[in-house]
Amino acid sequence: MQTLCFQGLTKAYGGVPALSDVTLTLSAGRVHALMGENGAGKSTLIKLIAGVVAADRMTVTRDGKTLPLRTAAEATKAGFRFIHQELNIVPQLSVAENVLLGHPAPRRFGMFIDWRRMQDKAAAALASLGAEHIDVRQQAGALATGDKMLTRIASALVAEAGAAEPCLYVFDEPTAALTASESTKLFDVIARLKAQGAAVLYVSHRMNEVLQICDDVTVLRDGRHVLTTEIAKTTRVEIIAAMTGKPVSDAIPARTTPVGQGVACRVTALDTRDLSGLNLSLAEGEILGVAGLDESSQTAFLRLILGQGRIQKGGLEVLNGPAPTSPEQAWARGIAYVPRERRSQGLMLGMGVRPNALFPHLVDYGLLADKRAEVARTRGLADQVRLRFQGTEQPVGQLSGGNQQKVLFARAIAKNPKLLLLEEPTRGVDVGARAEIHGLIRALSTQGSAVILASSDLVELLGLSDRILILQGGRQMAVLDRQAMTPADLLARIYASEAA
Repeated sequence: MQTLCFQGLTKAYGGVPALSDVTLTLSAGRVHALMGENGAGKSTLIKLIAGVVAADRMTVTRDGKTLPLRTAAEATKAGFRFIHQELNIVPQLSVAENVLLGHPAPRRFGMFIDWRRMQDKAAAALASLGAEHIDVRQQAGALATGDKMLTRIASALVAEAGAAEPCLYVFDEPTAALTASESTKLFDVIARLKAQGAAVLYVSHRMNEVLQICDDVTVLRDGRHVLTTEIAKTTRVEIIAAMTGKPVSDAIPARTTPVGQGVACRVTALDTRDLSGLNLSLAEGEILGVAGLDESSQTAFLRLILGQGRIQKGGLEVLNGPAPTSPEQAWARGIAYVPRERRSQGLMLGMGVRPNALFPHLVDYGLLADKRAEVARTRGLADQVRLRFQGTEQPVGQLSGGNQQKVLFARAIAKNPKLLLLEEPTRGVDVGARAEIHGLIRALSTQGSAVILASSDLVELLGLSDRILILQGGRQMAVLDRQAMTPADLLARIYASEAA
């Protein structure tokens, strides 16, 4: 294959256009970025070329010859492989079964599943990602978030005897759940696919990644094509302007006021089942970044403060009192939490914006619900976070990823929290929403809210944090002043902690 062309991509829902006459041309051996704000039409485009949603109009050609593309089966037959943003694994099945989902199961005597061969094929696919540490026999639901994403990516790399060679790989926000080291391994895999002559469509909001690994970029805005060019012929500023329709800086707002004098959180020689040797204090208004290669340690730290976990040794003082013993108590005391996985951990996707935004705060309304007051409060919060939605009862599952994240922030800021716990707060959101979320975090800090920010985005950590805690295997390795530190400096300290 030399070129793959999707012409006239058009799709409307209820008369509202999601894509309008978009053409996308991909070339063999090149990585093509697809960018745009949340709601720009990227997800719709992927669904159309994956055959999971019927296009109103679309013509697909490969080297000038028309391809049928009406179903997911036809997309697979054409050699298209998709790695989606959401972690769509079956938690009750083994890793090997998840990797082989959608692939013919190897059989013995043509009848019985050959479990050993299945495990070997899954292990080989994971090994190509440098993920030999994942036990293919374990239950997939027990994996860390990054390993779940590696499992999904490995599924697209499974080699099938007699099957057509894949000609297109579509990666939709693949690094959103990966650590820096896992992302590097993924980039190596993409480079190999590129060298083998496959076309790669790479969807990401992370500008540094796009500029690093992509050859070309296409930008959508409001369902329409606005830019296609070679990466070497454009700039970060031009791409952002094309996405938003106006100049938008992706610079993180700097601190303009000093941190407070009071102590919001104090940890003393603390050990739990998952953490050990934690000693630090967090001032009012201070932003403490949390970094490391082991995301489970970061989650354990934040959830301990949220009231989930048991202290084995040492002390934890939160907001001038003992640690909360439950999330309900934590929210009541002014501790708010934005979880790592918005869809599986934070939102009720089938319910409206109103119940999702107000869920921890419904106790404020007493025994009798006051829907009018709830709607007014929801609209006020929506204005604060600049939520784009159709109404307070719109199911959040219908919102774009960035707007879903804003619903979580609306919930978190509803009562002006004294302590804000954040895990990957800008995962999978566009540059505009990212800037707005960074502005919210900085504003809360300026108003005196203490913030603990766990993030795999080193630029985000360095831009917002006053100090950075490095955790490795649950152990505190260092607490660093972020002044004059670059992403390369921070990454070197993280890896040095791993070696230690």
